[in-house]
Amino acid sequence: MNNLERMKVLVRDLNRANESYYSENKEIITNKEYDALYDELVSLETKTGIIMAKSPTINVGFEAVNSLKKQTHTTPMLSLDKTKSIDQLQEFLKKGDGLISYKLDGLTIVLRYEAGEFISAVTRGNGIIGEDVTHNVIHFKHVPKKISYKGSLLIRGEGIITYSDFEKINKSGEYKNPRNLCSGTVRQLDSSNIIKRPVHFLAFSILEGSDFEKKSEELEFLKNQGFEITPNKLVSFENIENVINKYKLEVTTSDFPTDGLVITYDDISFSKSLGATSKFPKDSIAFKWEDETKETKIKYIEWNTSRTGLINPTAVFETVELEGTNVSKASLHNLSIIEELKIGIGDIVTVYKANMIIPQIAENLTKTGPDPYPENCPECGSETIINQKVESKTLYCPNASCKAQIIKRLTHFVSRNAMNISGFSEATLSKFLERGFINNTTDIYKLERYFEEIKSLDGFGEKSIENILKNIETSRKVNLANLIYALGIDGIGLSTAKALCSHFSYDVQKIINAVSEDLMEIEGFGDILTNNFINYFTNEEELSMFLELLEQLEVEKPIVNENNTEFLAGLVFVITGNMEEYKNREELKEEIEKNGGKVSSSVSKNTSYLINNDTESNSSKNKKAKELGISIINEQGFIELLSLKGNKD
Repeated sequence: MNNLERMKVLVRDLNRANESYYSENKEIITNKEYDALYDELVSLETKTGIIMAKSPTINVGFEAVNSLKKQTHTTPMLSLDKTKSIDQLQEFLKKGDGLISYKLDGLTIVLRYEAGEFISAVTRGNGIIGEDVTHNVIHFKHVPKKISYKGSLLIRGEGIITYSDFEKINKSGEYKNPRNLCSGTVRQLDSSNIIKRPVHFLAFSILEGSDFEKKSEELEFLKNQGFEITPNKLVSFENIENVINKYKLEVTTSDFPTDGLVITYDDISFSKSLGATSKFPKDSIAFKWEDETKETKIKYIEWNTSRTGLINPTAVFETVELEGTNVSKASLHNLSIIEELKIGIGDIVTVYKANMIIPQIAENLTKTGPDPYPENCPECGSETIINQKVESKTLYCPNASCKAQIIKRLTHFVSRNAMNISGFSEATLSKFLERGFINNTTDIYKLERYFEEIKSLDGFGEKSIENILKNIETSRKVNLANLIYALGIDGIGLSTAKALCSHFSYDVQKIINAVSEDLMEIEGFGDILTNNFINYFTNEEELSMFLELLEQLEVEKPIVNENNTEFLAGLVFVITGNMEEYKNREELKEEIEKNGGKVSSSVSKNTSYLINNDTESNSSKNKKAKELGISIINEQGFIELLSLKGNKD
């Protein structure tokens, strides 16, 4: 383990110890052990001249500004010329070998360091004038506060929000894509909001302060200063087509939002000799994905009421084939997007798959809309309301007794990561709701009283209802974090529920009586999430239901690693396929995290192991792992690995 890797481990472990001591009143390491780790970190920071973004040796407070100040760039931030032609790239690379990397789809930001100190951060803006966002960027992931290089350094990179983080944050449907969310986050005036939206910074070039001969050397230098860099590889005109085909395969599993690739000459002197046009530098070119687009006709807009009351619009159009699959729907996210696209029934639109995965409407060619939004909830008929925020307009059903909301809440309650009660489909829950067998979550645990009535329904034999009742009984023993997640409080995901329970030492009463000041100390909790949580437990009906539910359950605390050993520290796992030894992927994930490992959704060069019981399958994850030389193991192999690590330590 090199110095940088050791520093990352120390920062993680010390912050974990601080959180446990100050927030949970629990000492997981002794003062002597803490001091030794702290001194080691200080020593390494002194030795390397680098201070990581979240190092406990510094204290960076949140800040609010009145407005974003304009700042002129010392070096113009030119955009790139674009192509979708492999032939053009080959011609480009005949002049010299290049460096290829993803063209990240976020917000371009320029960082300035002086004498090793982080000084400022400015957005690209119009390329000449940007906005000062230093107060926010200082809290970004992978932006060191100090670096070992003591000269002036100007670094260009991209702020992004990953797809997985976007899905967690965008449950209310306010944002169209990760790029919009990232841009809105970075440009907020109050920096305390930044912790609710984890922004990554990936560096991709040095604008001032470099004396390297190769761009690849620049990136390696930045990596050694503590920055995360854009994944890259050297390329020539001879292999460019094969490399791009590999990237096209890779992008379908990547967690980073991208809109293509960037190819730049590796030789810096040669690059500088080429100069630039009024719009583009001549040493770089962007390759845009050859997104397959098709024209189709809008048939209607489908409106679906969610468990939180949000009514989600989806465009339904005549079926077209895209990237080898038939597509007939695309999310419209919110009212603002419908208005922006001017979507009307019968409009001709072009559709594509973002990152070759997610169906999107690219353009409305006829623009006869926007069609009026429904004035009544499509499920219960209640009058709808519009929630107007700075970023967007969303449509809501205010009726908490709306059947659609109840069904969605019950479906969420029985789902795998919640109470994990198999046998309940939405159709089944709907039948039970219509007949009065179930009206709320506690009724699920009293379902046995309707055994004879259910048995007489079409599709329900004695065996099937016995299986459902058996699954209900099994679910009575539940982890508190899963129970909190199952309640369906807006914005509370499973990881947030785990952080909440850990913060309050799995004490139900403390959680019920939590106040704003306590909740705001938990990572991921901001004003909105805190208000959602407090509103839930101060609602007499919700609280009464929760207390009644507790009487039906046996709430467990998680099994803690008694020796506080982290056998899998530093290892990153990706899980795919069906489980055999573990109940499901979530159980395996918990086992990994309990032992200090991390679980990622996609295979990358940072992955240590891919866990797949079908180690010889031709799945995209297996192919990617083989390309990168990453070990593919089955569940038994993981169990053996954990055993070996435990015995070794």
